[in-house]
Amino acid sequence: MIFNFISEKGPVPDDSLAALPEGRRAVLHEFTMPSAIAEHLMNLGFVPGVEVVAARSCPGGDPRIYRVDDCTEVALRRDVSRHIVVRPVESAPALELVAASVEGAIG
Repeated sequence: MIFNFISEKGPVPDDSLAALPEGRRAVLHEFTMPSAIAEHLMNLGFVPGVEVVAARSCPGGDPRIYRVDDCTEVALRRDVSRHIVVRPVESAPALELVAASVEGAIG
């Protein structure tokens, strides 16, 4: 599905999904777009609080494919993904500690 409803140009906000480096995870925080488009994205799994991964980019970098909640992949153009505010995942060190403790328990 292609979204061509937003045609805003200019710099990409640092806290947007469009600025997320490839391979990085973030938690979706909010939408800064018309509610009709946001509702459609929510139907595809882009719900505030879910984890999103910038999986890979098409040639030229646009659109980019995002993995939503480790189960769905959706391609979004930069002009749409720049209106999705994300927060970095802070749990990566905690996951390493859990893995180390499980490994120590197994033994």
